[in-house]
Amino acid sequence: MMRWNSSLCALAVLLVLFGCTAGVSGSYRLPTRVRLVCCEQVSRMPIPRNIELIGYKHQNALAPCVEAVIFYSKTDKFCSDPAARWIQRRKQGIYTCSHHSRA
Repeated sequence: MMRWNSSLCALAVLLVLFGCTAGVSGSYRLPTRVRLVCCEQVSRMPIPRNIELIGYKHQNALAPCVEAVIFYSKTDKFCSDPAARWIQRRKQGIYTCSHHSRA
């Protein structure tokens, strides 16, 4: 009877260990590349008036990213110096992109 209990305990331990390793290997994924997309430098030059801007957002500085105002057109994005004198005028009438997925 004692031998039956120890065999049953050993089997239970093996099943638990197998279940743990199967669960870990089933949810394991290969590492994926994270690509940081942000402004690493800015321009003080005004964006030409003929470029229609559709949105903007403020980017905080967190290396390698720098503090910037990112303006979006339909096809491009522009990294601008938030201290540039023209920034406030250009932001008027443009939608603020607070959670834009691209920088």
